Amino acid sequence: MNARLRRSARRAVNRVKWSAMSTRGSRMVVLARLTAGLLALCFAGCRPNDFPQYPPNYREYVYVTNGDSGTVTVLDVVDVRVDRELPVGSDPVAIAASLTRNEVYVVNSGAPGANGSLSVIDAEHNAVVATIPLHLQPVSIDLDATGDRAYIANSGSNSVSIVDLQARREIAQFAAGDVPVAARLAPDGKSLVVADRHGDSATILDPASGKVRAVFAGCPGAAEAVILPDSSKAFVPCSAGHQVMVVGLAQPGAHPPLPDRLETLMDVGRAPVDLALKPDGGEIFSSNSISDSVSEIYNTTDEVGDTYMIGDEPVRGLVSRDNSLLYVANEHSQEVTVYSIDDGKRVGAIHVGDGPSALAFSAAGHLLFVVDSRSGDVAVVRTSTDSLFTLLPAGREPNAIVDKAFKVQ
Repeated sequence: MNARLRRSARRAVNRVKWSAMSTRGSRMVVLARLTAGLLALCFAGCRPNDFPQYPPNYREYVYVTNGDSGTVTVLDVVDVRVDRELPVGSDPVAIAASLTRNEVYVVNSGAPGANGSLSVIDAEHNAVVATIPLHLQPVSIDLDATGDRAYIANSGSNSVSIVDLQARREIAQFAAGDVPVAARLAPDGKSLVVADRHGDSATILDPASGKVRAVFAGCPGAAEAVILPDSSKAFVPCSAGHQVMVVGLAQPGAHPPLPDRLETLMDVGRAPVDLALKPDGGEIFSSNSISDSVSEIYNTTDEVGDTYMIGDEPVRGLVSRDNSLLYVANEHSQEVTVYSIDDGKRVGAIHVGDGPSALAFSAAGHLLFVVDSRSGDVAVVRTSTDSLFTLLPAGREPNAIVDKAFKVQ
């Protein structure tokens, strides 16, 4: 069986399984004026065919954290423009949008030697309404399904904070490994997976008690954690090596019951830093930053299918809503690569700003927003043509992004 047939067969298995489950100021002014002119022309000729028609009470914003500015840039998705820039805490590095309330949460890593914080943004008014103290160097955030709890990895404190988002306070702090950089909650809420970068390990916690259930070593520079929709497995990229660790999560209700267990270490490219999971729960794509490649992982069989040359230092991947295309941000370039998943090949590249490093789709999927870390802007890409629509200014060293859509009453 040739490589393409093997790839098709493996994808078929996955689909069956988962279908069942200053100078800067003047630059910004020039950019803003240019953007306004381009938008006016494009809206006059293109908007009826390429943009959704929104009801009057519809709101949608994209939020971008600016690490060196201590701010969040708010972009209006409906009118494709800069709405405002909000001061938050020192060195914002991560962001998440609530699925159950009109709020956005910003992790501020803090000044060196000082504790960080969590800023709460009211999305209806785009204002900071609360600041919650955290510990040393918080760097990531994950939310539970109810939107009531946030799980935040404090890399400088070797701990995970649990925050009650309604009460606006930390309610627990769990010990983790050495320099935790990601804490991810399983969809069923029964497992918390922590990637410990300096510990070269993955720690599995009980999110209710904070008890450590297992620690799996042998993953140099553990950088992230992705958990399957059925909560059966976690995948952890080993960024200081060339592998992805696969951990089977405890399933006490199985017959016989299954404990937390190390399933395998899969060889991918050098320095895997990000994992992109298909929306249907099928394959996972590893961005291998030093190898300039992407590896396709079949999560039902814990196998690496193929590895593809993709761009100059790929650091982030995002799969389209229809599971057909993978967009890859290549940070040491000015390009986002487009890869066809079904065809198993690169099909194009989109010229954006300098240093693309983070990605987010609009709610309708008609726009892709690309954070350009070195040029300090956000590229807006039309997904119908995979072409650059416009560039919008952000703050200094933008690094993370999230979309939030809702209707006002």
